[in-house]
Amino acid sequence: MILSYCLNPDCSEPQNNPNEKVCQCCGSSLILHNRYRTIKKIGKGGFGTTFLGVDLSLPGNPLCVVKQLRPNTKDPETFQMALDLFQREAKTLGKIDHPQIPRLLDYFEDNLHFYLVQSLVKGKNLQQEVKQNGIFDEVQAKTFLKEILQVLKYIHSIKMIHRDIKPANIIRREQDEKLVLIDFGAVKDQVNTQLAKNYGQTAFTQFAVGTMGFAPPEQLAMRPVYGSDIYALASTCLYLMTAKSPKDIPCNELTGELLWEKEVKVSDGFAKVLRKMLEVDVRNRYKSAEEVINDLEMAPYEEELEKSLSNSVKSSPTILPVPENSIENTHVSATSRLAMAIRARKSRQGKSKYLVQVTPETIITAYAQGRTDFSKQNFHQFNFSQGNIPDINFRHCLLTEANFEETNLTNANFYNANVSKAKFGKANLRKVHFVKADLQNTDFREADLGRANLEGANVKGANFCGANLSKANISEEQLEEVETNWNTIFPDGKRRLW
Repeated sequence: MILSYCLNPDCSEPQNNPNEKVCQCCGSSLILHNRYRTIKKIGKGGFGTTFLGVDLSLPGNPLCVVKQLRPNTKDPETFQMALDLFQREAKTLGKIDHPQIPRLLDYFEDNLHFYLVQSLVKGKNLQQEVKQNGIFDEVQAKTFLKEILQVLKYIHSIKMIHRDIKPANIIRREQDEKLVLIDFGAVKDQVNTQLAKNYGQTAFTQFAVGTMGFAPPEQLAMRPVYGSDIYALASTCLYLMTAKSPKDIPCNELTGELLWEKEVKVSDGFAKVLRKMLEVDVRNRYKSAEEVINDLEMAPYEEELEKSLSNSVKSSPTILPVPENSIENTHVSATSRLAMAIRARKSRQGKSKYLVQVTPETIITAYAQGRTDFSKQNFHQFNFSQGNIPDINFRHCLLTEANFEETNLTNANFYNANVSKAKFGKANLRKVHFVKADLQNTDFREADLGRANLEGANVKGANFCGANLSKANISEEQLEEVETNWNTIFPDGKRRLW
């Protein structure tokens, strides 16, 4: 039974009949901000409480998430400063525009409490997923890191720090199985930090932001940097591979470093990346998500070079390729030559994300070796027809006139990509993310777009004749701009005859 849940933290009987407008126990209003009714408490922390709510002002009363943040002060001056900071930081939070971060729908102060209202993400968080399905292996852990690092890269690019990355704050979205990062600590932390400077341990500041074990030392000292999110992300990765909270993993009593390497079985290259992400001293940790992404992509090549060196030394210790312009290095040690090779490879990577000339074949090869992120690249007129590349990431790519006919692209991401005049005939596009993509004059004839998301996409002139759009997210306004026929299956699962 759906209830009306009272938002008064001191109410002893918060559950009410859904038709009530005033709490029958404490007399508090059950309609928040003349718009929202909370129906269930879904989380609680030192800083506030999270509720499942409904928006009474919109048709169908859609579900939303209501976060109640409670200042612990009776001093008017302190409260006003907290309110000003809350409004400023919430406004910044509202500028976030990313498909894997919930949208901020509203923020306000009501009855001396602060509220954030966000879109609801349906799905299980990674803590629940591990408990239900078991721990991740190295391949799964790498896939997780690569996906969330792209989200983190976006957050940091707009000069924000998440401040509370942990398994419970990452949801695998039911709609498309993409990972969604929720529950930013930015508002709480900025308010805490500023009030601490002005008033000491008052108001919000008695609560540290971040979760013990996942947050690094500098964040618990209320001095977070971008690298703080990287530490928390690596700690989350450890949980996914061990089902243990970092605080339950032994640590070095002298340095505070986690002794995690005996808890997992991973390759040397991956261990090296995790080790640097988990550096206690922020000066030795990765400074950006981009650095981690580059090293994750580089690790297999470094391991390959090390294996090649080992085999070369056994068979012919004096033969190893060196730069053409460095013949004098022929007699340097094998270790030095390996270092030279790795540095040269990294140098080439600095100029381009690819180590060879980019062609459709090199993309397919890189994909087969585990790479899925090819965002922000120019693939004009590339031919991927009859390929098998599910989960591939083409965000912000230029894919005009590209050929994807009969290609399996399940769960692929084309967010904000230019895919105009491309060919997707008979392609598998189930659960594909086309949000804000330019699909003008694109050919989708007989393609399967079941559960695909075309929200905000430009579909003018696109051809959906014979396509399957069952349960796809596409508006009637968009459908009026496209070409369909008697064999097109519309989002309601039906064909339309004119």
